[in-house]
Amino acid sequence: MRSALITGASRGIGRGIALALAAQGWRLTLVARDPVRLQAVADEIGGADRVVAVDLADPGAPAAIMEEQGDLDALILAAGVGSAAPLDGYPMRRFDKQFALNTRAPFELVSLALPKLRAARGGGRVIALSSITGLHAEPSLTAYGASKAALLALCRGINAEESAHGVTATAIAPGYVDTDMSAWVHDTVPPEAMIPVEDIARTVTTLLDLSARTVINEIVMSRAGTPGYRA
Repeated sequence: MRSALITGASRGIGRGIALALAAQGWRLTLVARDPVRLQAVADEIGGADRVVAVDLADPGAPAAIMEEQGDLDALILAAGVGSAAPLDGYPMRRFDKQFALNTRAPFELVSLALPKLRAARGGGRVIALSSITGLHAEPSLTAYGASKAALLALCRGINAEESAHGVTATAIAPGYVDTDMSAWVHDTVPPEAMIPVEDIARTVTTLLDLSARTVINEIVMSRAGTPGYRA
């Protein structure tokens, strides 16, 4: 039975991925900040191997998570935070929070997880939830886009350094996904025009079924009705 660690598992995309992998019989470690929401997801999927309630933006969180992690076939980096504001006068505390959670924590988790991923039967897989704003600039999302662009570079770097050792990585870069995180643009982009969470989850399960001989650095998922470079 394969095992996966999912960050941001208490809601949105992370929850959708947890539901999809649980249905396929994966053993799961669920990580998120809110213990009540996290336990609700664990109950929803019929139980998890581990439930770790921690703020990944805290410097010691990745090490604490990996210290007690058993074998690992897949690391799913779905945790993220966004903040919309123009560059002019952008609050640096928001910038620091986004890079701590969206960039630093994934980098450290990957670094700490590598020995376990290398030992995975059939190869280890890293999947990072990036954003289309990491490829195509969107007004007021410059800091968020920069933090997500780093995940694209992280996955490419993993493949350059580790694919020969059986560890491959893919960054998924979608436009607006129908989650609570996208509610702030409902006046201009209604939920029914957004990418369904289920489509992200299906993409993840497909990637996890690939062999370690295939490398896909990134997948861009754009919304129907757009030219493909808008969130």
